[in-house]
Amino acid sequence: MSRALPPPEKLAELDADAVRTWCARMLDALGGEREEIDAINVYPVPDGDTGTNLYLTAEAAHEAVEAVFAASAPDTAETVRAMAHGALLGARGNSGTILSQLLRGMAGVLARGGDGDHLARALAEASDAARGAVARPVEGTILTVAAAAAAACADGGTLAEVATAAHRGARTALAATPAQLTALARAGVVDAGGRGLVTVLGALVETVTGGTGGTGTGTGPGTGTAPAIGAVSADEAHPAPVPARGSVPARAPSAPGDPCPAEDGPAYEVIYLLEADDDAVGLLRARLDALGDSLVVVGGDGLWNVHVHVDDPGAAVEAGIEAGRPHRIRISHFAADAAAADQGERAQRAVVAVVPGEGLAGLCAEAGATTVRSRPGEPPAGDELLDAIRRAHAREVVLLPNDTELRQTAAAVAERARAEGIRVALIPTRAAVQGIAALAVHEPDRRFDEDVVAMTAAAGATRYAELAVAEHQSFTSAGVCQAGDVLGLIEGDVAVIGKDLTETARTVLDRMLSAGGELVTLVVADDTPPGLAPDLEHHVRRGYLAVDTTTYHAGTGAPPLLIGVE
Repeated sequence: MSRALPPPEKLAELDADAVRTWCARMLDALGGEREEIDAINVYPVPDGDTGTNLYLTAEAAHEAVEAVFAASAPDTAETVRAMAHGALLGARGNSGTILSQLLRGMAGVLARGGDGDHLARALAEASDAARGAVARPVEGTILTVAAAAAAACADGGTLAEVATAAHRGARTALAATPAQLTALARAGVVDAGGRGLVTVLGALVETVTGGTGGTGTGTGPGTGTAPAIGAVSADEAHPAPVPARGSVPARAPSAPGDPCPAEDGPAYEVIYLLEADDDAVGLLRARLDALGDSLVVVGGDGLWNVHVHVDDPGAAVEAGIEAGRPHRIRISHFAADAAAADQGERAQRAVVAVVPGEGLAGLCAEAGATTVRSRPGEPPAGDELLDAIRRAHAREVVLLPNDTELRQTAAAVAERARAEGIRVALIPTRAAVQGIAALAVHEPDRRFDEDVVAMTAAAGATRYAELAVAEHQSFTSAGVCQAGDVLGLIEGDVAVIGKDLTETARTVLDRMLSAGGELVTLVVADDTPPGLAPDLEHHVRRGYLAVDTTTYHAGTGAPPLLIGVE
């Protein structure tokens, strides 16, 4: 997916193209600083993932904006709403959830105008919305930085003046965060979420000025004399070493004045999307606030993103069920990585996946998988699979055949590999989209059994479909088809016979989503009409409020369209 190019000069207002550019710059900037932000993440839980969560949230916003541009020529209002909606659906972690609410607050104002005064009001609205979404706001966090950004540009001005003032105010507030939170002062770092917000605002400065240095490194326009934002100077906090790039600080001991002591905090993070009305969400907030801490509930118009830290994750999910319909539920144990290390389960691991098309092969390879190409009518032989397992050079291998007809062959290969001393787990994926779902949740640092269970669950929760063109007349489970007819196969059986690829695909999607779904995955081949995927993405956005869509390109040698519904 190509990203928008930066505008060549200062902008008078944020239009649709500028918002698109901002999203692209935001994603690039957070990607560049992700490891450093992860490394200074000590509050509210030192789990080293704030940078990653912000990046994934920004990625969801960016993809949503790219989707509306692929489908049409959107105006500013549609673009900022897509940005906010994408961030809401993809929000991760405490800071990512708050960032999604900040973008939502800004979108409400920017949809009405994009000049400097509107941006100033948007930042103020964003700060108020984010603070209102947090059950127990704490100073010295991303909320403080957001408030300072809004206050610094409250007098308005040109678009560039407002963006630069907000960025400068955010940097100054960020440098002061260690004086407000003991955990930050002890570690000698600034707030990780606040640093991420400074990076986001820096990307905005670059967008409206046409510059290239406004992100969180302290070298861009409007940075003033604020210190570099990874560490804190000795006169701002107790001197302490700054964690190395990519490292995760040790869990800080609790201290008086820490609103959420690190050692004694809840053990689990629970996140889910929730379809519910406003009254139900109000009651949910009260119930979850009594169960744990770090409660953030963002969203509106019937769709919410819920984030909370609790000791009883089941109770947090049950509260969501009573409030409405929770889905895309994610539960993480803060001590999981430490436990895995204690048990010595950090062996080298690999994933071997059978995929159709060079595009999917490249995608899976980028995700760390060893791939085996499957060509139409030519499934790979057992020796090819065994050779791929050997080439992976791993003591532990997860095998994804991604084809019903390969299941027996894959099982035999797994036994041969085990005889060679390789620990192999076969996940009986029946389609490439199930393999993609499994690979998406693969975490090599988890214990092997836990990783296999998570990947198996993701694959099993993915229903699959395929579109093909009939080569000759034949009888099918959906009736008689003629040569040239478009066949929609769901779970391997012909369910729809049509004349047009797009109409047949819509019908297949509607049938699959009638049983529910949270994420649609589209895999298109090179010879598929270029407008098919954008049309289907628009169809899903229009008809299914809480369903997100992801599109991949399979390249050549793959069916015209593969569909997955999780």
